[in-house]
Amino acid sequence: MHVSAYKIRKFRSEIWKYYRKNKRDFPWRRTTNPYRILVSEIMLQQTQTERVMPKYRAFLKRFSNFQALAQASLADVLAVWQGLGYNRRALALKNISKIVVTKYNRRLPRDPKLLVAFPGIGGATAGAVVAFAFNKPVSFIETNIRRVFIHFFFSRSKAVHDEQLLEVVLRTMDRVRPREWYWALMDYGAMLSKLSKNPNRKSANYRKQSAFRGSMRQLRGKILKSLLEEAAPLEAVRIADRIRESKGRVEKALAHLEKEGFLEHVRGRFSVR
Repeated sequence: MHVSAYKIRKFRSEIWKYYRKNKRDFPWRRTTNPYRILVSEIMLQQTQTERVMPKYRAFLKRFSNFQALAQASLADVLAVWQGLGYNRRALALKNISKIVVTKYNRRLPRDPKLLVAFPGIGGATAGAVVAFAFNKPVSFIETNIRRVFIHFFFSRSKAVHDEQLLEVVLRTMDRVRPREWYWALMDYGAMLSKLSKNPNRKSANYRKQSAFRGSMRQLRGKILKSLLEEAAPLEAVRIADRIRESKGRVEKALAHLEKEGFLEHVRGRFSVR
């Protein structure tokens, strides 16, 4: 897509103007510590900032660096994570910490191509971590940034692909201040999310989030919560009785948890039969 130099200047001016008047303040914007940035970005995956902030502070208080998190038991990590949802992110963070400690001498790599090979880190998270922790001008897309670029450059289009957006993201980027530039884009995008017509509906990636209540994701969370609360051996039938679920669904959820590595970690403290 061709974007004129004039339109780029006008776009940057609009974004910076809004940011100067309306920039948001979050604890992860007050640090350049790679570990803290990584924790925030993993927590912010599919989760609102209001829910993340108290958990972010509690998590860092309990696990202050890669070494502390790598050495912690998954049961302890999940206990702090409870209430945030998507528990596989907690497992990913712990596994990432082990890799950073054992393979990278406790230093998070600055190359997004290396980061995307880590568990739980995709292109968007890798780009965000590198931009915010190291102030590197890398291009990436997340939900608020996607919203901004569709609004300004693809408002008349349908089924816009991220590859199209990334070309414009790269061309319009502020390469001197990429960290703040992405903050500004995210803040503008958060403002756009309050409009009646969400620009992200024009994205080829747009999907309505499935209902949480009654989902397998909710059930898995209930099961892990039961394991954290009960130190005695738990059978599937007993778990089903405690959370008022069918034994068949509990067994299916346990199979998923087993496959993803959760039960292997918690068996040091809990025994699932």
